[in-house]
Amino acid sequence: MATISKATGIRNPALFICDIQEKFRPAIYEFSKLIPTATKLLTAANTLQMPIYVTTQNRSKLGDTIPELQARLSVPNVKANIDKTLFSMVTPEIESLLPRVSAGEMPLDVIIVGIETHICVTQTTLGLLERGHRVYVVVDGVSSVHAEERGIALARLRDAGAVITSSESVLFEVLGDAGHGAFRAVSGLVKDMKEETKGALEVFSKI
Repeated sequence: MATISKATGIRNPALFICDIQEKFRPAIYEFSKLIPTATKLLTAANTLQMPIYVTTQNRSKLGDTIPELQARLSVPNVKANIDKTLFSMVTPEIESLLPRVSAGEMPLDVIIVGIETHICVTQTTLGLLERGHRVYVVVDGVSSVHAEERGIALARLRDAGAVITSSESVLFEVLGDAGHGAFRAVSGLVKDMKEETKGALEVFSKI
């Protein structure tokens, strides 16, 4: 399978939200700063009509996706919202919904946020890369129980071919042009959440 250059701009974006659940709230490093990043990306994805894929891990024990995100998940562009036991989000159900790169379909540019960086986010990213998709891991949108696990995982994923980036950078890359029809809405969202983004980057960009 041909390798897609990381120098190529985003062409076919999709948002993956990995296991941002209630039971993780007290355990995950800086969980409260993860929420605004996920909210911002989810809001923008809805404005841009970007496909969204959401998972929970063992929902009966670990709880549903947090309420802060739930209100934004009842939209047609949410292609999957499933519970799983696999650590990877690339479950058979979700894989059946993705473009088949091996059959010549355009690969996704997956923007991923969630937890834990070194387990579910890592295995999802590797699975998507293996299938020919590109992955943008949002540094201010992923975390783990132990902060140190983040840097180890992000270094591995960069080596594997993922793009390690920030939420603001990836949103403006999706827009690509100030003439985009959603520019005012998305740029306004970025401006409104400037302080939350700054707070997230202050803790999460130290990798």
